[in-house]
Amino acid sequence: MESYNLKQYAHIGDAVWEIFIREYVISYAKTQKALHNETVKYVNASFQASVLEKLELKNNEAELVKRGLNLHLASCKRNNQNIHRHASGFEVLIGYLYLNDKKRLDELFEFIQKEAL
Repeated sequence: MESYNLKQYAHIGDAVWEIFIREYVISYAKTQKALHNETVKYVNASFQASVLEKLELKNNEAELVKRGLNLHLASCKRNNQNIHRHASGFEVLIGYLYLNDKKRLDELFEFIQKEAL
């Protein structure tokens, strides 16, 4: 399997997270406005950081997230940098699992759907 850097994992993780949320939202939101409003409730740094706190991570996953917290990514200056750091760690984890361990990613998404959404 090809190895990627943390920024690449975060990039793909952001997209995978949004697709997961969009698939979830279409199960109950019917109008375009509702689809958008529901999606943005979950696709944002604050929500991602709060989800990360709820996850029970394996040792290698926790180490990956910890490394992701130290990424220097562009973020909105008006928002809390700590929240953005945690959201980046979350996206790194999602991207890594998407590319390397889809079974584990499915487990986390199932947990998130039951406990956080």
